[in-house]
Amino acid sequence: MTIPLFDNDVLRTFVAISECGTFTGAAKSVHRTPSALSMQIKQLERILGKKLFIREPRQVRLTSDGEALLDYSRRLLRLNEEAVRYFLSPSLEGKIGIGTSDDVGTRILPKVLAEFSRAYPAVTINVVVGSSKDNLARLDAGELDLALVTVAEDVRNIRGEVVHEEPLVWAGWENSSAFSRIPLPVAVAHEGCAWRRIALRALEEAGKSYRIAYTCEHCSGQEAAMAADLAIAPFPKSIVRAPLKEITGWDLPTIGMYQLALARRGANELNDILAHHVKKAFRELQ
Repeated sequence: MTIPLFDNDVLRTFVAISECGTFTGAAKSVHRTPSALSMQIKQLERILGKKLFIREPRQVRLTSDGEALLDYSRRLLRLNEEAVRYFLSPSLEGKIGIGTSDDVGTRILPKVLAEFSRAYPAVTINVVVGSSKDNLARLDAGELDLALVTVAEDVRNIRGEVVHEEPLVWAGWENSSAFSRIPLPVAVAHEGCAWRRIALRALEEAGKSYRIAYTCEHCSGQEAAMAADLAIAPFPKSIVRAPLKEITGWDLPTIGMYQLALARRGANELNDILAHHVKKAFRELQ
């Protein structure tokens, strides 16, 4: 029996519906009618013999089979785009620098850089890991072309375009007891860090007694403090994995959201292309 092949157009529709949560919203993004999208999905479900969406009055949710197909769809579409770009994109040469902190940015960048390098092998990429404050200074000095910087959700004048948002939570080591001590020992970065500002403000507003037990600009340093049971720390929820754990209760206040923004120095073809890859990678995290 001949195995049917996926149609990229149908996969784009499927991904759009998955990301929007409604046929109406997805229809606007792919410039088609909701009924046309519905027909595509019904045909796809017939081909696979699987139900991909749970249809509710105001939204749709992925089934377990739909979740599996979403991962395949994104990879297939990405590979198709890379293949087309390899043959059709103009040959680019040059150097580009991007700065990031060592949290979510460093989990995203390896994938981004691998895709970018395959498509543009003649471009040299320089990656600088440092604080948002330092990387913005490097950007302004012309040492970097792009920078992923951390900002608090209440900051009005954000440098760049917000590409990611998620909650900060209290994290500690497995079997840690630091969270039960009075005053609460916390590990944070130095002054100017958005995580530090948000976390300490939450503690102060809640009237929670605390002391800064450890300071370090890097997540690895804060993890070391937690491993030694010296402190707990504010961390993005997505990077709290064993042997770390999220700490709840013990009168710990909700910290709040933080954002990553992509700041750029001028506009040129190289900057535009790398920025596109970065933004796409963060979209696929959602």
